[in-house]
Amino acid sequence: MTVVPKRIQQSYGLLPKDWRIEKLKFFADVRNSNVDKTVADDEAPVRLCNYTDVYYNDRITTSLEFMKGSATEAEIEKFQLKRDQVIITKDSEGWDDIGIPALVAQDMPNVLCGYHLSVLEPGVELDGAFLAWLCRSEPLNDQFKLGANGVTRYGLGQYPLKNSYVALPPLETQRRIAQFLDEKTARIDGLIEKKRALLERLAEKRQALITRAVTKGLNPDAPMKPSGIDWLGDIPAHWDLVPFKWRCQVQSGQVDPREEEYADMPLIAPDHIESGTGRLYDISSAEEQGAISGKYFCPKGSVLYSKIRPALRKVALYESECLCSADMYAIDPGAHFERGYLFYFLLTDAFTAYAELESLRVAMPKVNRDALGAFPLPAPSLDEQIEISDFCFRTDQEHRAVADQITRSIERLEEYRSALIAAAVTGQIGGLQ
Repeated sequence: MTVVPKRIQQSYGLLPKDWRIEKLKFFADVRNSNVDKTVADDEAPVRLCNYTDVYYNDRITTSLEFMKGSATEAEIEKFQLKRDQVIITKDSEGWDDIGIPALVAQDMPNVLCGYHLSVLEPGVELDGAFLAWLCRSEPLNDQFKLGANGVTRYGLGQYPLKNSYVALPPLETQRRIAQFLDEKTARIDGLIEKKRALLERLAEKRQALITRAVTKGLNPDAPMKPSGIDWLGDIPAHWDLVPFKWRCQVQSGQVDPREEEYADMPLIAPDHIESGTGRLYDISSAEEQGAISGKYFCPKGSVLYSKIRPALRKVALYESECLCSADMYAIDPGAHFERGYLFYFLLTDAFTAYAELESLRVAMPKVNRDALGAFPLPAPSLDEQIEISDFCFRTDQEHRAVADQITRSIERLEEYRSALIAAAVTGQIGGLQ
């Protein structure tokens, strides 16, 4: 009889009497793939099931587009995909994002399990669909995470995989649990998908309202005139159109964040900014981030703009002095521009189209100072800018309140899904025994 560590017993909880906890190696063959993406002339042509095929799909079917590869006869024999196998991701950049499973739904003799993946091939006492659900549950997946080794990249070797403990009911119970979870999670996933689609529509509506406000104004009856710019279209007849550098100043002259006067200042980089909204994630000081050089000082009132592709929709307002990374511009809107109006304009589809075009004209994919300075900026009066900025802010807040509510709803559904899986694979749901 297997001696099960106490922490494993606690993770699975009190199991039904006819269930047992055993090591995975007694019920499944575990193989780490070494089939890489190199195509060799002396090998047979095959298709490869790769990391992303597994990471983004619960099931592996012939409907997926597998990449071309090659393999030896021995590799084909060992790693061809067979019905009821479970493929898991064995490598990741983070220890907490490892052991993601996908069930092979049908035999695919010309498709092989690729590199960075492991094949779990169930024996006669283990159902593949049940094993896939078990791999998604905390009691088993946490063992995968703890078994991964690495520093900048983590890998799950065969030993911790084979010696992970699984809770096994009778085979027919395994099949009932798998079918139950297939049906229940499909409904939950359907609800989540609808809510995510709603989030996308809300974001599109927000973007359209803000773009219209900062490029057309708030008066739908205002006379219009051609801007002479295809991606901008008509603008209100009473607006000016001036080069960006005539009204705004981009900060120059980098500072050393290790100097005492800068060390405690918040340091903002593109990774700290939510794309398209300007929402700031948790930021810390230059000293805490270990910053060494190449940073810009941003005076109070600056608008921070990411100049690199593909982060061209990352714009932020910070209420006090700070530093920004060399990947960003610190823009002083000057006396003739309201910072909120400029902030929202830099988020528009119109400006992003210009920025993307200009970023393709240089060797490094970014918007350089000359291109930004030459940008033709619509310039309503300062009072009108304030009105537009206030409208955009209210629109932003309303959208954010609804979006946050939907996001919380999605999070609750995902938590319920995880709890349902854990309960089912540990025998806590009646009627499945």
